[in-house]
Amino acid sequence: LFMTKNVLVLCTGNSCRSIIAEALINSKFGDQFKAYSSGVDASGKVNPNAKKVLQFNNIWRDEYYSKNIKSLLHNDFDLVVTVCDNAKKTCPIFPGNTKVIHMGFDDPDGKNYEAFELCFEQIKNRLLPLVKSIFE
Repeated sequence: LFMTKNVLVLCTGNSCRSIIAEALINSKFGDQFKAYSSGVDASGKVNPNAKKVLQFNNIWRDEYYSKNIKSLLHNDFDLVVTVCDNAKKTCPIFPGNTKVIHMGFDDPDGKNYEAFELCFEQIKNRLLPLVKSIFE
């Protein structure tokens, strides 16, 4: 019996990179993984360009929102991915055998839309194969 693996993507503000990664993991591996995202210092809003790039790729869901890590600590995660150096440094300790990995991406916040497209492609091409390989 295959159990869905819970994956948490963690960054600082939970407005761009972690939301994009959450959406990509859920759209590509929705039958195998349930992805969540949060921020160690959540901004409380999704960057409009992050939402736009997800809508353009038809993987935006209204359930995606910026939230603090504390709101998810009751969940059991099989994997935690930090996508920025600050989150890596401040990542809380997770109980049990939670695997924590780091793969940093440049923050597109405050940059033009092309920076968000680039971030989307980098996460799709680098992070997705890594997440999949961990559980194979």
